[in-house]
Amino acid sequence: MYNRDSLLYKKIYGCLLGGLIGDAMGAPTEDLTYQEIEERYGYVEEFEGSGTDDSAIKLVLCDAIIESKGYVTADEFAEAFLRNKEAYYDMFFIPVKNMFHKIESKLELPVYAGLGNMHSSSSAMSISPMGIINACNPRQAALETYDVAGLIHAGVSTFCRDGASAMAAAVAEAMDPQADVESVVEAASAYLHRTSSWEMLENIEKGMRLARETGDYKKFREEFYKHMLRDIVSDSRETIPCVLALFYLAEGDPVKSIQYAANLGRDADTIGAMVGALAGAYAGIDGFRPAWIDKVEATYGQKQKNSKAVKTEAVMPDQRRLAEQLMEIVEKRRQEARRVCGCLDALAETN
Repeated sequence: MYNRDSLLYKKIYGCLLGGLIGDAMGAPTEDLTYQEIEERYGYVEEFEGSGTDDSAIKLVLCDAIIESKGYVTADEFAEAFLRNKEAYYDMFFIPVKNMFHKIESKLELPVYAGLGNMHSSSSAMSISPMGIINACNPRQAALETYDVAGLIHAGVSTFCRDGASAMAAAVAEAMDPQADVESVVEAASAYLHRTSSWEMLENIEKGMRLARETGDYKKFREEFYKHMLRDIVSDSRETIPCVLALFYLAEGDPVKSIQYAANLGRDADTIGAMVGALAGAYAGIDGFRPAWIDKVEATYGQKQKNSKAVKTEAVMPDQRRLAEQLMEIVEKRRQEARRVCGCLDALAETN
């Protein structure tokens, strides 16, 4: 039933593994400057472990998507968090814990749980499955994500929700066989609110301008540090523009994209998780080093080894099976789209 030789499977699997590998490779360099990374590590090229909270929340989102058969909203995402408390709670960052306790104690409905939470990249870093299930439809990915991501961020931190919508749209575009690097970057901004999303739009434009003007990773990194850093490293107004710029500078190559993220520092695991997922969706699993794939696949069915040494009892799921389950959702949506097109064709017929 599931063709692992299909481009769809390769792109989904590449997206899943790219996010995990980027998360894991960036974990040791998180909170460091690129100068400190060079002094301590030289140039980071490899990874260990199964990622951090970025990958954990992505698995929670996948659970929500699969349980809801693809019809996921903030409500289903909240239910998945409650189901996975024992496995992942200790990994959650401040805004995620804020949200979690609101819904666990029934203090807020899921659609309001994101209000007042600290800004971060907790929505965007894990959102790539929303791009996968909306493959080739970035507008729909952005729209659906705006609901789902509102579970963690809303109100004054709504720019974080915008960041999640931007990343989901970019992944959905990257799934398109006809996409190129420019179209992926453009999709990230194309479906955000023209007025309400001004902060995210402005920062994406600024980051891409730096990338285009420098045209070189190290030059970009230096200029990015001068002009775009925020007080909190996890601020999505810093991480999202950085992800898109690194993807552009790496020309969509997953290996380069992930290594660029790890050696940039700041919120390196989150930047790595997002750019790895994006480049993985773009290039597919064949764009990764075989040794990296083997390293991840060797962990399936074993207790997860968190890349930040946070204790977890969770078992690493087989990402190949997860890719197949997401393929099933995509196929279901394809059939629904065909039905809608058929209805429109019938409406357009002349009596």
